[in-house]
Amino acid sequence: MLRTHYIGELRQPLGGSVRITGWVERVKEVGRLRFIWIRDKTGIAQVTVSKENKDLFEKTADLRLHDFILVTGKLAEKPIAKVGVEIIPTEVKVLSKAETPLPIDVTGHIKSILSTRLDWRPIDLRNPKNAAILKIQATLVEGMQEYLNSNGFLQVFTPCIIGAGSEGGAELFEIDYFGQKAYLRQDPQLHRQLLMVAGLDKIYDLGPNWRAEPSHTPRHLCEYRACAVELSYIEAERDVMKVEEELVVAGIKKVVEKCEDELRLLEKEVEVPKTPFPVLTFPEIYDILEDMGKKIPYGEDLDREAEKLLAKYVKEKYDHDFFFIDRFPYRVKPFYVMKIDGTEWARSIDLIYKGLELSSGGQREHRYERLVQQIKEKGLDIENFRWFIEHFRYGAPPHGGFAVGIERLTMALLDLENIREATPFPRTPDRMLP
Repeated sequence: MLRTHYIGELRQPLGGSVRITGWVERVKEVGRLRFIWIRDKTGIAQVTVSKENKDLFEKTADLRLHDFILVTGKLAEKPIAKVGVEIIPTEVKVLSKAETPLPIDVTGHIKSILSTRLDWRPIDLRNPKNAAILKIQATLVEGMQEYLNSNGFLQVFTPCIIGAGSEGGAELFEIDYFGQKAYLRQDPQLHRQLLMVAGLDKIYDLGPNWRAEPSHTPRHLCEYRACAVELSYIEAERDVMKVEEELVVAGIKKVVEKCEDELRLLEKEVEVPKTPFPVLTFPEIYDILEDMGKKIPYGEDLDREAEKLLAKYVKEKYDHDFFFIDRFPYRVKPFYVMKIDGTEWARSIDLIYKGLELSSGGQREHRYERLVQQIKEKGLDIENFRWFIEHFRYGAPPHGGFAVGIERLTMALLDLENIREATPFPRTPDRMLP
């Protein structure tokens, strides 16, 4: 390896020579000394070159902002660096020159609009604050996976290319599959259910999903990631809600434990949420909203304004940022949800965080005859779902699940203004490069 250490690993005492690599962040001359600040993903070091070392002083005279360099040297015994560690170099080698000026200001002192930052995303992510978002997101997922693995959930990989949608009306990206129509999945929902029919009991799938919605809001992506969970042998949707809240808490707890530096850099204070999360149910939700001045016709779905009002209600009444919405109107939900017998409500749930929908889920219908009936009730062509429902003719356990949007959870956790900041290379209706 070119380097022997990351900058963040350098501590006194450290005998012998070290090699570090990174980008030049700043060059400054004071008297007979030249100070070169070099940064890698773990921190910053000061490289101090003296005029007494004539060859090295001349060699470093033309260093520019964001040149990528290799430094060989020793840690200063009595460092004078105010930031990071100090290295007295024996060699400085330029591995890659950077053109000047940079297309965006990596320091953040000169603000660039988000679209320009995304045009130059690799450069943008050299800003430690922007990179910190992705580090926190990775830790969030790490905590969620640890929870699932320790509770007996099996990680699976369901297909991204599908022959039919799971919800009938959702917009799909169509692709050519050897002369046949195929689609990029909108959710591995139905395949997860089939793995319950297979007897795998408890599973999760971490992967991409696509929705061909021409939405330009700061909370929508055409390609996003989700932690999708399915579990069998449940009595009702409350069993699903318990797993989901424990999963989210585990992820946030891991962030609090492991990302102190990143949170400090972003000036964010994150608290582990209390459990259980509050639960609001239909049809009482209509009364709550009407008391707040929002009238939604009985049996209709919630809009964005309603979700934000309910978040305000929960915050004031329960002092909580998370809450579940339960028992949605059956008429607004997909065919695979379980309808509560003798009612117009479904065992369907949403998880809301700071007024933002993170997931949908609930208990699924596992009885073949009911699935057939509900497909017909929804006005769908049953032949389009034969590949799915036929397996339920041979016995299926009661089951349910959900899918938590990773980028949305990151966005809400860190109070980001735009979800595009919560993914390395966002895909939106007007962006598919870089």
